Amino acid sequence: MTAPEHGADRREVTRRGLGSVHDEPDDVALGADAMLEETHRGAFGEFGGDARGGLIDRSFRERIVLVGVTQPPHGDDETDASLDELELLVDTAGADVVGRVVQRRQSPDPATFIGRGKAEEVRELSVALDSDTVVFDDELSPAQQFNLERLFGRSALDRTAVILDIFAQNASSLEGKAQVELAQLRYRLPRLRGMGKKLSQQGGGIGTRGPGETQLEVDRRRIERRIHKLEGDLRAIRKHRAVQSKARKRTANRQVAIVGYTNAGKSTLLNRLTDAGVLVEDRLFATLDATTRRLALPGGETVFVSDTVGFVRKLPTQLVEAFKTTLDVVVDADLLVHVVDGSGPDPMGNIDTVRAVLTEIGAGSVPELLVFNKADRDDGARRLASRHPGSVAVSAVTGEGIDSLLSAIGDRVRSLTSIVELFIPFGRGDLLAQVHREGQVLVEQPEAEGMRIRARLEEGSIGRLRAFVVPDPTSA
Repeated sequence: MTAPEHGADRREVTRRGLGSVHDEPDDVALGADAMLEETHRGAFGEFGGDARGGLIDRSFRERIVLVGVTQPPHGDDETDASLDELELLVDTAGADVVGRVVQRRQSPDPATFIGRGKAEEVRELSVALDSDTVVFDDELSPAQQFNLERLFGRSALDRTAVILDIFAQNASSLEGKAQVELAQLRYRLPRLRGMGKKLSQQGGGIGTRGPGETQLEVDRRRIERRIHKLEGDLRAIRKHRAVQSKARKRTANRQVAIVGYTNAGKSTLLNRLTDAGVLVEDRLFATLDATTRRLALPGGETVFVSDTVGFVRKLPTQLVEAFKTTLDVVVDADLLVHVVDGSGPDPMGNIDTVRAVLTEIGAGSVPELLVFNKADRDDGARRLASRHPGSVAVSAVTGEGIDSLLSAIGDRVRSLTSIVELFIPFGRGDLLAQVHREGQVLVEQPEAEGMRIRARLEEGSIGRLRAFVVPDPTSA
């Protein structure tokens, strides 16, 4: 659908998105006095549209003004880089950036985040550019957001809302939709607002005292009930995943998780390694759901490889909490294949961001293999790999460096095991089968009373076969 002309026909009374958890007729769903003023419509401000559907039906691309604030100890370059990424997020969400405002502050203003004077400057720029929404690079408190919207006469959002919006569009599985909806509702709950006199109270009924509940209380209770339901559903999914994880661990196959910054090429790499058929698009957060496939390594080992949701700067806390069921595959992994866009503008900053999130979710101690992707674009990936011993430069698109990557994964996996020598009597064929099932047999030699085996085994397997381990004479 084509965008309407700029001007009066693009303006209308809006802001139904945060006021109520259900839709109301237009003549009823009007906000407080400040909300009755003429404002731009804000499909983008609906935070993923209907909370249960999680998808937005946009009839035009909104015009967005970005606002960034430089606060100690950060510098202007970091703010500009963060705004560049925010512009990509806005584009992914389906809107166009038409202006930027940058400010330096020692600390945020409690009322408007940027101060009254700067807020007036942003309002004047928004009017001049006929923008629909102002997006802040930092998270706004509910009070700051409300004050800014009254002042601007249009929607005021933050980075968190934009990311939630993108996740709502991209969620496809039942688990992904539930996780996104939970994050949306946790974000919306403290931002509920009164809806004016017509919806201020429900009439009292038989057996009630006073005028009854306010509409705000009804909405809050409805959202809280939905949050509890979603939390219960995700707990059940988490238990199911734990059962699956135990089953995979019984096979003695190692778990490898592909992690990295969003749009670094994780899904493309998984497809290259395993022919998984995962959706691949050149945009942020194209993949939200974890996908696990078997991968046979050159040394004969078999591992489970999982693709995961990408990370980003200032990843909303609500999403980290909601996606814990998906991120469990990272926490439980034996090895992290950390994919980095070697041709990107700030690969080292992206590495630091990913490692910070990994620490936050409890995966900071999992062994890591750095993989610098997109070597087909320029020499950046190869230069970075040369500076990081043990890392690999690859192109997931062309296949360059994939053999080296497979060898590196195999070496890392084998380093997690131990080589032992066993003597299994001929009468214990069950133990012989166990060694073949749980480890990698390197040498197998028959003797008069049994089989002498040299094998690579997990510590748990070695413990179960301790009675049949041949002592190493060099360790005496």
